[in-house]
Amino acid sequence: MKVLGLVSYPIFPAKMGGQKGIALFYKYFSREVPFLAVSTRKNDPAFAEGYEMLNILSDGIGRYINPFYFFKLRRLIRQHQVTHVELEHPYYGWMAVLLKWFAGVKLIVHSHNIEGTRFKTLGKPWWKLLWLYEKWVHGRADYNFFKQEDDRQYAIRHLGLSPEQCMVVTYGIEWNACPSKAEKAAAREALLRQHGIPAHHRLLLFNGAFNYLPNLNALRRIINQVNPELQAIHDFNYTILICGKDIPAELTSQPHPNIVFAGFVPDIDLYFKGCDVFLNPVVEGGGIKTKLVEALGHNMNAVSSQNGAIGVDPAICNGKLVITDDALTGFAQAVVEAARYEADQSPAYFQHFYWGNIAQKAARFIQ
Repeated sequence: MKVLGLVSYPIFPAKMGGQKGIALFYKYFSREVPFLAVSTRKNDPAFAEGYEMLNILSDGIGRYINPFYFFKLRRLIRQHQVTHVELEHPYYGWMAVLLKWFAGVKLIVHSHNIEGTRFKTLGKPWWKLLWLYEKWVHGRADYNFFKQEDDRQYAIRHLGLSPEQCMVVTYGIEWNACPSKAEKAAAREALLRQHGIPAHHRLLLFNGAFNYLPNLNALRRIINQVNPELQAIHDFNYTILICGKDIPAELTSQPHPNIVFAGFVPDIDLYFKGCDVFLNPVVEGGGIKTKLVEALGHNMNAVSSQNGAIGVDPAICNGKLVITDDALTGFAQAVVEAARYEADQSPAYFQHFYWGNIAQKAARFIQ
């Protein structure tokens, strides 16, 4: 058995959640099965840990329609005795299906969202065409990986897949226990000093890439809805830290009480370890929210909209995840209660979200 990962866009260096999801899956999956990856020239193969990455695809959009790559990839498959092709996202599906038909490999499609429905929620009029293509690609795969159980169930019901072909390969974390209390205390002190925050304040965090509309809309909800409601709660002292790139100047140039725009930070783990509550008022888009998985894994408490908590089961979080409706009813009060809740993350959480366990399950599934 040898698996070739086919990822048709840049993932290295991995900065965003989706990029990390692929890079870390490959890192741990390559420990379980012989593995090789093919991607675009922009990727730096030096970041590939434990496997080889070949940069044979161009960076131009034409790579998605260039039929000559079929011959290169088929030759590579034969040269390396590849038995399985694992495709990231369905966009390059036509190529992967041709390789299955004419190179004698089994096909794994690794879905990160149900892309058609995600674009539907974003108001794209062409979403149904993508959905039909997505259905065609998944239907020709031998195995289908989904990021969370709702997507798996959707694929079985609406894409016509058999349950035996489908499994959940969730986004994960690289540690399998809570950070120590000393680590968290040191991180908190560092944030208080760095941002000039009073010692008695609770630290609330939201982070994301704000060139992505669902994250930007969530930030606007924090500013316009959540923060005013928190200010109205008597005797709750807090600071909201906003981390991430591309925060619009129209927001950062205005004074917002109790909010600090930290922007892009070199070490987001410091904020995950040092803050008390993660805010996740994301109500558009699909799939699991990687930042929520990481926050809970750092032993933070979290308050999330229903959409924002997709793929994270509160039953394994030991009371550390509170979910409101997508209108954010009671969100602010839930934040206050979460800031006062003291419990450690459950072992079941790490059992489910540790990358080593995720990769082992995926390898056993295709074996």
